[in-house]
Amino acid sequence: MIVAATLPLLLEHGDRVTSRQIAEAAGIAEGTIFRAFADKDEIIAAVVEAALDPAPLEAALAGIPTDLAFEEVLVAAIATIQQRVIDTWRLVSSVGTRFHEMARRPVADSDALVRIFAAHRDRITKEPIAAARLLRALTLSTTHPMLAGEPMSPDELMRLFLHGVGTKDSPC
Repeated sequence: MIVAATLPLLLEHGDRVTSRQIAEAAGIAEGTIFRAFADKDEIIAAVVEAALDPAPLEAALAGIPTDLAFEEVLVAAIATIQQRVIDTWRLVSSVGTRFHEMARRPVADSDALVRIFAAHRDRITKEPIAAARLLRALTLSTTHPMLAGEPMSPDELMRLFLHGVGTKDSPC
């Protein structure tokens, strides 16, 4: 409850958010916060940790019906990954550099994304795990504000992923 209430406050106020604001947003007395957390930094660390938890992303990707057309499934997966990139960037940018080390962690393979590619194995030339890694890398690199200007739309990214940057008449 405290962690969930703090996230939007961090996005709005950054690490300048006050414990009073957190208490009001959580609907609790300010003193209650400090029975659960030693200080404000511990709350911020808990919010960052919760935001970086891969389980919600995996659940969202697993919820994409794989019986849709491959292109539709990819667009939905890309949109989901893009939102995760943007949300994570916004949070990490708002909390100050002392919390940045928490955000540095290797990206684990997404079993849900691998399952999406496995369900459409006849449409890909790479192994599902390799395709999943490539899609995540492409989505990250074309969405992250420090790597790309304006993010590509999920549909544009899907077409780039499936067809590259060549023209229809380009020899492969």
